[in-house]
Amino acid sequence: MRDPAGYSYLSFLTDYGREDGFVAICHGQMLERAPAARIIDITHDVGPGDLRRGATVLAETLPELPPGVHVAVVDPGVGTERRGIVAHAGGHVLVGPDNGLLVWAAEALGGIGECHEIANPGLWRHPISRTFHGRDIFAPVGAWLAAGLDPAEVGPEIASSTLVRLEEPRRAVSGRIAGGEVRAIDRFGNCQLSLLREDLTGLGDTPPDSLRVHLPAGRWTVPFGTTFAEVDPGAPVLLVDSAGYVALAENGGNAARRFGLGVGDAVDIEPGDDAPAGD
Repeated sequence: MRDPAGYSYLSFLTDYGREDGFVAICHGQMLERAPAARIIDITHDVGPGDLRRGATVLAETLPELPPGVHVAVVDPGVGTERRGIVAHAGGHVLVGPDNGLLVWAAEALGGIGECHEIANPGLWRHPISRTFHGRDIFAPVGAWLAAGLDPAEVGPEIASSTLVRLEEPRRAVSGRIAGGEVRAIDRFGNCQLSLLREDLTGLGDTPPDSLRVHLPAGRWTVPFGTTFAEVDPGAPVLLVDSAGYVALAENGGNAARRFGLGVGDAVDIEPGDDAPAGD
C-alpha cells in the first residue's frame, strides 16, 4: 500500500472557516514536514461540526482528484476517546477522525482498503492540544504520509468494519413513489436529493413536466429538466446535478429558501399532473 515516493499534493477540508488562522497554521505544519507538497484546499466552510456536509463534499470531490493524501477535519469529538485513522482507498490516502467523515469518500473511491489507527505520538506536534488535533495530529500525519512515510509507522492496522459510519440518507422506491431526503444544500440553495435518475425512471412513463414532489411544506408539481434555464426565471425544476443526484433547484433563485428545506428533510416524488407548481 505504501508509495515510497510519496505524493505530490495534500488536499484539506475542515469546518474551521477563514476568519481565524487555523487553516494557515495547519498548512504550516504540513509544509514543515512535506515542503515539496502542494496543498489543495477543498473547502473550510463546512458548517461547524456538520459531519454529513463534510462527508458529502469529500465523497463528491475526491474521485475528481488525482491520487494523493486527503486530510479532513470536522471533529465535534476532538479531545475525546474517538480514534484518528488513516484509510486507503483507490490509490488515495484519507486522514482524519473516526467519526464517519471519511467513509463515504472512501467508498466513492472504490472501497475502503488498509486502515491504521493514528497512534504514534512521535509523528505529532507537541504539546498536544485537546481542542486542535487538526494542527497537532492530522496535518502532521498527513504530511508525513505525503512525504513517503510507511503507513505501518502511523499505528496498528485496524479492520475497516470497525470504522464509525454515518447513517445513510433515505432512498427507496416503492410502487410509483421514490422516497428520499435532502442530501445537501449548496450555496445557491440547490437541494441535492438522495435519489438518482434511475429512481425516477422506476415511476413509470411519466412526462418530464408532471412529477409530483411532496415536501414538508406541501405538494408541488415540478418539471424534470436538464438545465436550470429550461424553466422561467424564478420557477422550480428537478434535474440531475453534476454529481449524478436528482436536485430540486430554482432558476435564478434559492430552492431551499423557496420551499423551506433543510438537510435531512423528506422528499417524495411520484407521477403527477399538469397543475402549476406551488398549489
